[in-house]
Amino acid sequence: MGPGFVMIYIVTKASNMTELRHAYFIRNRLHNFVMVGGTLLLLSGLGLGFINPYLFHAAWYIISLILFIIALAFGPILLTPRSKPIKELLKYYNGDEIPEEYYALSKKLFFYERIENLIFLIIIVLMVLKPY
Repeated sequence: MGPGFVMIYIVTKASNMTELRHAYFIRNRLHNFVMVGGTLLLLSGLGLGFINPYLFHAAWYIISLILFIIALAFGPILLTPRSKPIKELLKYYNGDEIPEEYYALSKKLFFYERIENLIFLIIIVLMVLKPY
């Protein structure tokens, strides 16, 4: 999950289209690690729940699972539709200066990515502190 927290930072430091395209290439490669890691976290968390069924009665565990499923739904519901126009822009835009259109599109995408990161931080806090 760690690489997911730096995905916004990687692309915000690009100063021209060449750097931006490369930053998105790196971002997409990191996304694969995040997806595999997230899947393993979910499967291992559910596995621990089946080994120790009392976890399904712990509020922190149930809330964490619900938040994780909500965060997973962010991908196809909120993030993919907002990232497609950016991918198209990166693919077809000619020139080396980053167009203003990109900044408007990325602002919308990054807003939802920050919410998703916040959800993951809440999950981490719940898993570490187990408050209830």
